[in-house]
Parts: sequence; C-alpha cells; structure tokens
Amino acid sequence: MSQIATPDERQDRRNTNALFSENKLKLGLFGPNCDRGCAMTLSDDVPLLTWEYTKQVAQIADRAGFEALVPVARWKEIGRNGFNGRNFDTYTWAAGLASVTDHITLITTSHVQANHPAVAAKAVATIDHISGGRVCLNIVNGWFEPEFKMLGSDFLPHDKRYQYTTEWYELLRKFWTEEEEFDFRGEFFTVEGGYSQPKPIQSPLPAVMNAGGSKTGREFIAKYADAGYVLLAGYDLTTARAQVETRAADAAAAGREVDTWTTAYVVQGDTKEEAQAYLEQVFVEEADMSAGEAAAKYLGLNSSAMEPHQWEEFNLHLRAGYGGYPLVGTADDIAEQLAQLSEIGVAGVSLSFVDFVTGLSRFNADVMPKLEAAGLRKPYAVAGA
Repeated sequence: MSQIATPDERQDRRNTNALFSENKLKLGLFGPNCDRGCAMTLSDDVPLLTWEYTKQVAQIADRAGFEALVPVARWKEIGRNGFNGRNFDTYTWAAGLASVTDHITLITTSHVQANHPAVAAKAVATIDHISGGRVCLNIVNGWFEPEFKMLGSDFLPHDKRYQYTTEWYELLRKFWTEEEEFDFRGEFFTVEGGYSQPKPIQSPLPAVMNAGGSKTGREFIAKYADAGYVLLAGYDLTTARAQVETRAADAAAAGREVDTWTTAYVVQGDTKEEAQAYLEQVFVEEADMSAGEAAAKYLGLNSSAMEPHQWEEFNLHLRAGYGGYPLVGTADDIAEQLAQLSEIGVAGVSLSFVDFVTGLSRFNADVMPKLEAAGLRKPYAVAGA
C-alpha cells in the first residue's frame, strides 16, 4: 500500500500562502528571474542578472511583506540584443529562494508543453516542503514560437493549447491527490501506475495562477485558478473595470471566487516631469526596439488592429513592462494609481522596475506607507524582528 502524507504535513493554505493574505491590495514582483526583467531597453541602468542579485531582490520584497515573486519562463532571447536570454529556471529558482525567504509566495511559471505533469507535480510538491507551504503554480501555454521549435514541441492552435493545458493540469492534480497508483488515458497523455510522494503541504491543493485572456483562457481560470492575470486593455479605468467585472462573473458562474491580478511597471520620480523624462530616455531613446518588435510579432499583435497613436502607446508599454499598466510619477501618483486599480476590483498587482533593487527599495520607502495609510495594506513586521 502507498504511504500517504502524514496528517501533520498538510496545512490549510490560507495559513501558509501569502496569496491568501487579508491585504486588500496584494503586491508581487514580475520577471525578476530574467536578465532585464520586463524592461526592453539597452540602458546601462539595468543590472546583469546574477544569483546574488535575484536573491537580494527576493529578500527586499520578502521583508517588505510582498505576497508574490512571479517569474517569466524563458528559454531563448527575444529579439537580437539578448533580452531575457539569460534567465533562471523557475522551479529551481523558486526552490533556492524558498530557503532564503520567510513570507513571500514563490511562483513557478510552467510552460505545459515543456514539463510532464508528473515532473511538475513533484517539483511543486518539493518546493512546497522547502518553503513550508508557500508555492504557487503559474500555468502557461506559451506564446514564443521559437522556444517550441527548440524544445521539439508542436505550436498548437490556440484552443487546442487550452485543451492540452486542461488535461495537463487535471493529470497533475491526480499526482497531487491520489493515494494509490492510478492509470490515466487522455487525448495527450497516457500514464500507467501514476504515483507521487510526498504530497504537497498546502491543503486542499497548492495555489494556481493563469493569465488567459481569451474566452477559453477565462474559462480555464474560472474553473481551476485561484488567481487570474488580466492585461488591462486600453490602460483606462473604465475599460479595466469592465474586464475585472467580467472575470468575477466568469468565476461566479463556475461557483468559485478567483482573485484578479494584473502587472504594472513602475517609474518613480521626485516629480511627474522627472519620471516621464526617464521613461522617455530608457524606453524610447535607449529602447531595445528589436525585443519590442519580436514580442509584438509572436504575441500576434500588429498595427492593423489599432490607430497609429494607440499602437505606439501600446508598444511603449510593451517595452517598458511587457504591456503592463503604467505607474509613472511621484510616490503620491503611484499610490493613487494603485488605489484606483484596487477600487475597480484588482486584488493584486505584480510590479516590475528598470532596476529591481533600487526601484523596489524606493517604492518600499515612499509608496508603501501611503498604501498602508489608505487601508490597502497592513504594515508588515518581519518575524522575529
């Protein structure tokens, strides 16, 4: 008979995983495992990715009470200048950071066609034990076709990719939950004698994220995810509110509640003018246009769907933060913009910076107290301090 997890190993994830914190507005970091993060720029202000650098970023965020570290799963550079080409694998990166942090949730971003469900299930369960129940699986289909070719995988049509993803996750979940050996036969996977121990610490299951924006993507989020990412189209609050309300309605129709997260890039200055000038310098004058053009191409985006001014604005946001919401201005401006996102129903925002260390340190010193004063976050005290 299989040996199952002992009762004292399993814990209610609401007590271990920061994604379920009581903060009205949760905060994460986006892309700190990749060289240049989310900043498609040739600026010298972006440090080289090293283990010591990414560990420093994680610990600064951890000590400030951030809820999540959200990596980008990447295998090849985008464009001709090395953007994201140097990167850390998200599973081993999360495992390493789990041992040097205490509070923050470690996200493992997994391209489903690059990892068998048995391997992903085992890796996530291992990180869950290392971290004491602080792992989250970010399930992604992938969009950068050259990586599929490198890995020898077919670049499936969009809806077919979500059929694959659904079967992948349902099989992975069996590895997390089945106490005895099991068989599985689906359209994409066949398993004989499926088995995985130890089980994850988090009960009932480790947390799951997804960033689907299409109808099939939203259906997957509503059925399976605990948090769903949305790219706030148009970057205006009226449109964004409608998107968030649609996500909430999708989840309600599935009999569930799902937190809506988004991504945002931060350019903070002493004045609005200073912040805007820096944005122009780094992402226009010193922009990595090759990375921006390649990302737009493989994401299936082109100028025919937008007016010329809208296309250029979108490209600026793409270069500055993978298309994230712009938080540009003073500390007061950024705090107000985050409050507005919270007001329309956004539960969490994953932030990126040109330099995560200096940008995050400044954000923590100047913006975080304003979010606490507004009642969006509770002051965080480091355990044992």
